[in-house]
Amino acid sequence: MSGSLLRLACAATVAAQAALVPVPAAAAPDPQRSVAQLLTDLQRLYRQTERSTETYNATTEQLERQRAEVARLDGELARARLALQGSRTDAGRLARQQYQSSGGLGPYVRLLLAPDPQHALDEGHVIGELARQRARTVTRLATAEKRKDTLARAARKALDTQLALAGRQKRQRDDVRAGLADVERLLAGLTPDQLAAIARLEQQGVTEAQRRLTTAGALPTDRPPTAQGDRAVRYALEQVGKPYAWGAKGPDAFDCSGLTSQAWAHAGTPIPRTSQEQWEQLERIPLNQLRPGDLVVYFPEATHVALYVGGGRVVQAPRPGEKVTVSPIAGYPILGAVRPGPAGRG
Repeated sequence: MSGSLLRLACAATVAAQAALVPVPAAAAPDPQRSVAQLLTDLQRLYRQTERSTETYNATTEQLERQRAEVARLDGELARARLALQGSRTDAGRLARQQYQSSGGLGPYVRLLLAPDPQHALDEGHVIGELARQRARTVTRLATAEKRKDTLARAARKALDTQLALAGRQKRQRDDVRAGLADVERLLAGLTPDQLAAIARLEQQGVTEAQRRLTTAGALPTDRPPTAQGDRAVRYALEQVGKPYAWGAKGPDAFDCSGLTSQAWAHAGTPIPRTSQEQWEQLERIPLNQLRPGDLVVYFPEATHVALYVGGGRVVQAPRPGEKVTVSPIAGYPILGAVRPGPAGRG
């Protein structure tokens, strides 16, 4: 990352946090801290923040699914209540009919005394059908009562889960904001010379890591993308220059997994939202078999992800204060690679 990008990170983070988290005045930089120590601290804070962001994203996805489930159950419960009301109406009507048609003589005596026994038998069939209808109505009423009670319990439980997820999301959002405030405090305490030195040291590390991958033959030769992979790459490249924003998945800003998930959604193959889910659920492939459109996942906790575009480079939403950019694949410690698409066909 260049010194100008570091300064952009500082400015963007200050602007984003000004209305959210009160930031105490930064302490004067410790002259004994080396540039390497400052870079290590900065990278650690960015990594912690990105981990919090991906955790927040996962909870947000769960919350959206839970809200849909609550709405579905509420709809079913409303329909069950209407069905129960109809069953109760039918049961009441049949109860009135039974009361009005009851007499002192039993059905067999009425049959023996009837002037036309055949007519009485036919009438008996009708009466039997009415009895069976009453039985079905009672069964339907009992079933409707049971379904309504079951759905009411499920709806209450689903709503409780939604409220718990909303609380968790708020705590995780606070964690992200606190992490961004830590980054801002560190950057605000650095001099322009320190910022420039950190940028040079970070770039040296990326260059060396890229050289090692190339020398070891870990990078693939150029391989053509699939049609879907090509669409994903083209979409991601069209976003270059848009800002990073935690929790964002476009169209005006992105975080790392927001960019990759939207790229593949626009290619016609939806994939999981977060970098951890992408790492866990998509087909893993060797790094030297990458083709454009595949995803490169970073850090042991799978907290960052980028889209491979070929030539040893990726397009990514790097971190707060930066913009979607094309950069060397070795910009962060690589965990591995995954391939979206059914059966890895992309």
